[in-house]
Amino acid sequence: MKTKILVVDDEADLELLIKQKFRRKIRENIYEFVFASNGQEALDCLRDHPDMDIVLSDINMPVMDGLTLLSKLPEINPIIKTVMVSAYGDMENIRTAMNRGAFDFICKPVDFNDLELTMEKTVQQVRQLRETLRAIQENNILKMYVDETVLNFMGRPDFEKTLMASETVQATVVFIDICGFTSLSETLSPTEVVQMLNTYFDQMVTEVMAQGGRIDKFMGDAVMAVFREEFHLDRAIDAALAVRNVLQANHNILPDGSTYQPQVSIGINTGEMVSGNIGSASIKRLDYTVIGDTVNVSQRLQSVAQPGQIIITEATYKKVKEAFQCVPLREVVLKNKVNPVMIYEVLA
Repeated sequence: MKTKILVVDDEADLELLIKQKFRRKIRENIYEFVFASNGQEALDCLRDHPDMDIVLSDINMPVMDGLTLLSKLPEINPIIKTVMVSAYGDMENIRTAMNRGAFDFICKPVDFNDLELTMEKTVQQVRQLRETLRAIQENNILKMYVDETVLNFMGRPDFEKTLMASETVQATVVFIDICGFTSLSETLSPTEVVQMLNTYFDQMVTEVMAQGGRIDKFMGDAVMAVFREEFHLDRAIDAALAVRNVLQANHNILPDGSTYQPQVSIGINTGEMVSGNIGSASIKRLDYTVIGDTVNVSQRLQSVAQPGQIIITEATYKKVKEAFQCVPLREVVLKNKVNPVMIYEVLA
């Protein structure tokens, strides 16, 4: 990897000397040197070359001296490191330079072997900083796509060994579908559909997370959320009620002048399920999710719910009847279920 170095010095002889001493590495594209005769030129140069790795700067220069340059560098490039190369090697100048952010200090006349070792040490530090920043950026991007629970799981020391491991948990699953949203694609552009959908999803996610839920996945215009730990069923129902209220508060004017007020159909089920990575370890394509009959029933309940309804089974109703207002509806036959299931609607 080529190292790009800015040399800031008003002595023209230094440029010739550097080009001579490092001619082989310049020719082999290991080093690339850029030259400036004072601090102001250096700042202008750094604006034009944001990929600069290190700065070698003198102290005593016209227009802008090296110590002033040091104080201004963080504004231009907070990653770049500076090595002062000066005949003013007294302790006061060295301390001033280091306090203003210099990485190292070399006294003139220059020992080029020492200079090269210092350059390599400095650029290694810069590259480590860039790798750290890149990792932080990638982690922030990853958080946009992966739930924090999954990231914590991935950060465990035994993650690779337990890649395909799973656990049986007691949890509550909520399926939330935005009713009639698919038909909007006939009257709105794809961009408008996505913008509206993302707005609704953002409102839904806020309410789910407020109750300690985890977004398992987005599926078209639907959301699957999982609630675990204490009072997971109560918190899931609270989140569902909040999602219904906040979504119904939206009023979007469509191109034909009509108003679209989103409604949601919600299915909730609670019980035992398997939690873990599902997918192919060989190609490293995995989905951290929950599976099992409890999950399937939750999705089936959502499919029979009407717009604005929150549907639960009789078994779930018995667990929450003292905390939530519910009404019995009817028996329904859910897909892949032999016996009919009595369903209840959660009102408040």
